[in-house]
Amino acid sequence: MSIRLHNIGKHFGSGRQRTQALEPVNLDIHDGELVGLLGPSGSGKTTLLRIIAGLEHADPDGGARILFGERDVTNVHVRDRRIGFVFQHYALFRHMTVFDNVAFGLTVMPRRNRPTSGEIRARVHRLLEMVQLEQLAHRYPAQLSGGQQQRVSLARALALRPDVLLLDEPFGALDAKVRQDLRRWLRHLHDELGFTSLFVTHDQEEALELSDRVAVMSNGRIEQIDTPDAVYRSPANHFVFEFLGDVNHLEGEVRDGTLTCGEARLSVELPDGSEELLLRPHEVRLAEAPTPEAHLPVTVTAISPVGAEVRVELTADWLGEPWLATVRHADYERLGLSRGQRLYAIPRRWHRFPDASPAPALSPLARAA
Repeated sequence: MSIRLHNIGKHFGSGRQRTQALEPVNLDIHDGELVGLLGPSGSGKTTLLRIIAGLEHADPDGGARILFGERDVTNVHVRDRRIGFVFQHYALFRHMTVFDNVAFGLTVMPRRNRPTSGEIRARVHRLLEMVQLEQLAHRYPAQLSGGQQQRVSLARALALRPDVLLLDEPFGALDAKVRQDLRRWLRHLHDELGFTSLFVTHDQEEALELSDRVAVMSNGRIEQIDTPDAVYRSPANHFVFEFLGDVNHLEGEVRDGTLTCGEARLSVELPDGSEELLLRPHEVRLAEAPTPEAHLPVTVTAISPVGAEVRVELTADWLGEPWLATVRHADYERLGLSRGQRLYAIPRRWHRFPDASPAPALSPLARAA
């Protein structure tokens, strides 16, 4: 089931207290697509999700339209939109068993539409099998872990065979390991069943891992929507770049092809004037000596060798805030990294976002890569 949003804007309050929660949003979601709405608190992502669900209404004076396939649901009540909604805090009935929680929506359907008791049992058992909880059908929510409760919540949402599945911070209340496991499981389930889904998150890793496309939101508008790879590698603007991961800043004055900031110097092909360059940690190489193009002295302040790469925190002589670099374990051993060690940061590439241009400028090395 595809979703088409046209001019979905939202204000709250009135008069001087009137505030804009959403600028008019236009968005097309394809049939069977899993789209993540990613952004900080207050960016409008949950408001947009609630409007799609019918729990909030878009501004009536903007010509707003919401289409599920060819069906216009703009003014359709939430109970008639055929959506499944999964909340952050599960919202399970504590006095009901797992089986009864999943079956609840089916048992309260109007009699003319309600499946038979045998059909309900078969559907619930099939769903519990898919969410790997068939052996826990007769337990109560209090007897389940957080991850298990969230899977019950998802099975309950799927029991009504919704046209669209909406998830609001579905893993936000879980610890990191459980979140990671459930993300993989949800992606597998989505691929198996092929439902259309939107989920809200402020977790960049979660959005990039789960989504077919990511819509990055800020201040009530969509800054960029694209595949996870494209959003990360080709951010549309400064906000998207900053929000999607750790960033090192290099600010200074460019004169005659050299950017200077205190003792730091970097050769750049930029016009004279003030500049800010941005670098990801993996775009910083550490060396024992500067190069003719880069003289950026740093001091190692912390090292985390856990994982595929070594995370190194640096104090930059020319800057108050720390820098981060990620290096291979082979480079970590070759350099003999230790706290207090003096080194030089060598940029592999850098990014620049001029105010006049929505697209980033890259260093010559990056453009050649």
